[in-house]
Amino acid sequence: MASRFNLKNVLGNIENHAVAAAAIAVVLMLLIPVPGVLLDFLMIVNISISVVVLLVVLYTPKSSDFTSFPRVLLFATLYGLALNVCSTRLILTKASETGYKFFPGNMLKAFSSIVTGDNPMNPSTTGLVIGMVIFIILIIIQVIVITKGATRVSEVAARFSLDAMNQKFFAVDSELNSGYITDEQARDKKAAIQRDIDFYSSMDGASKFVSGNVKAGIFITAIDLIAGIIAGVAIGGMQFGDAASTYSRLTIGDGLLGQLPSLLLSFATGLIVTGNSSEEVLGSQLKKQFTASGYVYIITGVTLALMSLIPNFPWYLLLPVGALFVFYGYRLIKSEKASFAKKLEEEQNAKNKKANASGEEISPIVPLDALSLELGYALIPLVDKEKGAELLERITRIRREAGLDLGLVVPKIRIIDNMTLAPDEYSFKIKGIEAGRAKIKLGYYMCMNTGAATEEIKGEKTVDPAFGVPAVWVSEDMRSEAERAGYAVVDPPTIIATHITEIIRAHAAEILGRLETKAIIDKLKDTANTNSNPVVVDEVLNTYKYTYGEIEHVLQGLLKEQVSIRNIVAILETLANYGNMPHNNWLLIEKVREALGLQICLQYVDPHDPNKKLSVLQVSQSASEKIMQHCVVPNDGGQPFVAFDPVDGRKWISSVSAAVVSAKERNYLPILLAPNAEVRQLVHNSISREIPGIAVLSLNEVVAAGSNINLEIIGEINV
Repeated sequence: MASRFNLKNVLGNIENHAVAAAAIAVVLMLLIPVPGVLLDFLMIVNISISVVVLLVVLYTPKSSDFTSFPRVLLFATLYGLALNVCSTRLILTKASETGYKFFPGNMLKAFSSIVTGDNPMNPSTTGLVIGMVIFIILIIIQVIVITKGATRVSEVAARFSLDAMNQKFFAVDSELNSGYITDEQARDKKAAIQRDIDFYSSMDGASKFVSGNVKAGIFITAIDLIAGIIAGVAIGGMQFGDAASTYSRLTIGDGLLGQLPSLLLSFATGLIVTGNSSEEVLGSQLKKQFTASGYVYIITGVTLALMSLIPNFPWYLLLPVGALFVFYGYRLIKSEKASFAKKLEEEQNAKNKKANASGEEISPIVPLDALSLELGYALIPLVDKEKGAELLERITRIRREAGLDLGLVVPKIRIIDNMTLAPDEYSFKIKGIEAGRAKIKLGYYMCMNTGAATEEIKGEKTVDPAFGVPAVWVSEDMRSEAERAGYAVVDPPTIIATHITEIIRAHAAEILGRLETKAIIDKLKDTANTNSNPVVVDEVLNTYKYTYGEIEHVLQGLLKEQVSIRNIVAILETLANYGNMPHNNWLLIEKVREALGLQICLQYVDPHDPNKKLSVLQVSQSASEKIMQHCVVPNDGGQPFVAFDPVDGRKWISSVSAAVVSAKERNYLPILLAPNAEVRQLVHNSISREIPGIAVLSLNEVVAAGSNINLEIIGEINV
């Protein structure tokens, strides 16, 4: 066991360090002479590497999946050049001594004889000329056709990949914000896009290695020929004719041995940069695309048959080949018809099966986006990554802050362009219903006077969409002036983000649905979550039989009045405490509010006030009694409401409005205090439509806050 374990470690170390060792060996080959036999072996390895690389490219579905190709190309190019240097050294040092017949480089002589058609031991001048012409033709093909084309395609692919990067990232962000994909899927898609960009950018540079290798090969071949003849005549004492014949043949062999692997690598480069994003290998793509229609082959076969009628054309070849094409086309058409009939049968069987299962055909329903932001085309730059995409980052932050502030996990916001909007207009929708719309001036800033302005600035008058306060648009060069004058200056992305935040806060109860409620409960049941409480969940759902709908109703009641549901454990514990009572949703909301009394009171207290003073307008005892006298409880269990007669109703609203205005004039928040939970709910329901945004607390909630809150009565409301 020990020996096997050690052998495994040794093999592992060899595998880990093989590339580094090979790189060092290639560098040493440039300096150290290589014997003929070893050079033959290394040349065989070079050809093998180029063939393997070509086949790997052919069997790689997506070009960017072969991420190591640019580095493999560089390594193979350097290896081939090192072999060129070694063969050049061998030719210049040994050819004059041994002559062509006894030259130690068998691979060089073998390749020379393949092209020239000579016997290596008895070469001819005709074969030498033919070999030289073929060698030149191969060089021209590689330089002008393959290498130049691959280089150009690499440049274009790299440029287009970089140009499309921002649009691709924006598309992924849009899918993420709309909820079509998860965060993990978005990361994977972005990683794939980045991998494509890195690959084509690297290939743009790596293709230059191929073209440089070809040029270097031509230069080395010329040196082999000229320097060899000079060395053979001047140093080796050979006759000029013998020297020219010997060195020319060896040069041809050396050039072919160097250019063949280079040609294969150039071909592989061209194939990989002209590839696409398909998940199928090239063979599968060709099979699918070249068998799309059998009529192509029938027409081709008929054309060949007609060509056989032309005088002096080889009819004995054209007719059989044409017949084969016609036969193959007929077989394809027959196969297509059979496949189409089978597909129709399968579709009909599926429809019948579905009809039998459901009894009727059901039309598909396209679900609405939970939240969507529609932009006019002039506002698209706000979500363009090339231009900063500030709005995308703000929207991500909005969702996170809403979770921390309200305890509500806001669904992903889908961002789309809408050509029906004005160019500078945006619309925010909740479940397909517009909840807010405004116009933005790109390149301008919105300035609002928050009470600290020392002078009036000139600009286009407008209204802040989030809070409805007067504002002005100023150009960028006036921004500093507005800030010095004491104005609050905000840019377009901040305006939209703030508007969306306020809409989400105001409509939080509408955003929370049954599915979101279940997700919250499931998270609490997760024992792997350190903040979970599976015991209280089991008690609420199983012991006291609360439905998800009842829990949803309670949470929505809290969110309607801007009460955070983040302390979900306390909410569920309160529901469990009153689980033995009839499940009256409106009463349960008030009980939960009392349990969250300190949290609610602290919402309306100055955080910098050490006394934690809560200033309120108290609903008088007489007003409370009158409200209770006019309380109506619907028979269907709906929310109780106050049924004042028109005169008393107007008096009540007028009294509340006057008290609220008085409180605001004295710089107090308009907070109403009811004597108990029942009155609190009725007061809130009676004024929420006419005077929105007024907080209504019950005395029970303040009492639950204990000594942490100091209550201050700043006025009283009577009817």
